Amino acid sequence: MVLLGTIVNTLSILAGGILGLALPKLSQGIRTTVMQGLGLAVAIQGIMMALKTNNLLIVIGSLVLGGVLGELMKVEAGLERLGQWLERVVSSRAKGRVAEGFVTTTLLFCVGAMAILGSIDSGVRHNHDMLYTKSVLDGFASIIFASTLGVGVLFSSLPILLYQGTIALSATFITSWIDPAMLDAITAEITAVGGILIIGIGINMLEIKKINVANLLPSVLVASFLVPLVAWIT
Repeated sequence: MVLLGTIVNTLSILAGGILGLALPKLSQGIRTTVMQGLGLAVAIQGIMMALKTNNLLIVIGSLVLGGVLGELMKVEAGLERLGQWLERVVSSRAKGRVAEGFVTTTLLFCVGAMAILGSIDSGVRHNHDMLYTKSVLDGFASIIFASTLGVGVLFSSLPILLYQGTIALSATFITSWIDPAMLDAITAEITAVGGILIIGIGINMLEIKKINVANLLPSVLVASFLVPLVAWIT
């Protein structure tokens, strides 16, 4: 089922939000420790994905070219502007922490490599592991944010359903045009590049170093073009 990972992710946000509303506020120590544990788990998942590559040069080339494109396109800055615009729009129509909770968690859950890569993986390979991992992260984050920002967190589940579901269905449609052997090769390198971006997310969660993961997102698209190009040349 193509949308299974997205549905699980949506339900995890709802469940976490409801639990967060029922629980007392969590201490800063608990939040920090649990997020560090989750950050380590995310980094390990990224390493496992990165090792699936069959051609390291394609991965390196994708990251270099994708990083250049991302910087020229200013992807990260664009996403930040989108968040500011959403905050202005929603805040103008809602009062207090409902709007704040909705905007904050919608951006957290939608804007990121995991949402995009996980949805693509669901659509291409019907593999929902990345979205399952994201569901754990989002579920815990929902508990934290709902305990502090309130019911607005629950409403962020709808954008997740629409956003990730659209990506997954689009990926499924596109794969029907590609030869199965080439699709496997493309998927392996996209998975490897995505794994490196996931490692970046883990590092950000651990607050070791701020990595502009959003600016590296074009690397995934570059990898999908480099694989057939390299196959054609060789």
